[in-house]
Amino acid sequence: MLHLSQKIYNEIISHAKKSYPCEGCGALVGKDKKITKIYPLENINKERANDRYEINPKDLLRVEKEAKKDGFEVIGFFHSHPDHPDRPSDFDRQRAWPFYSYVIVAVQNGKDVSVKSWTFENEGEPFREEEIETV
Repeated sequence: MLHLSQKIYNEIISHAKKSYPCEGCGALVGKDKKITKIYPLENINKERANDRYEINPKDLLRVEKEAKKDGFEVIGFFHSHPDHPDRPSDFDRQRAWPFYSYVIVAVQNGKDVSVKSWTFENEGEPFREEEIETV
């Protein structure tokens, strides 16, 4: 189960809506599946920004260093699916790493949203939905 505050949940939603009609993305930072902070990041995939996201490795390294300094770590990522379901695409699965949480925000017409989190433990296995608890 992924744990986050209502404030952080709202920040993720806000970033997804602001990014519409492109995919917005960012890193989830915390410890033991408890998100303490998010880092909205630029989607550097300009050719297919409406259905693909890519994070600059330098940005990810910066986030990892900042998180470690505060005693936390990157525990996952979030991104939006403009006008598509909140399920991982084949592309999402190809790029994913085991044990991380992947929060996907479906944004329909720039307004309505639904949110799910996904994870897997072993290479080659499919994603499984992970419960989200907001407190």
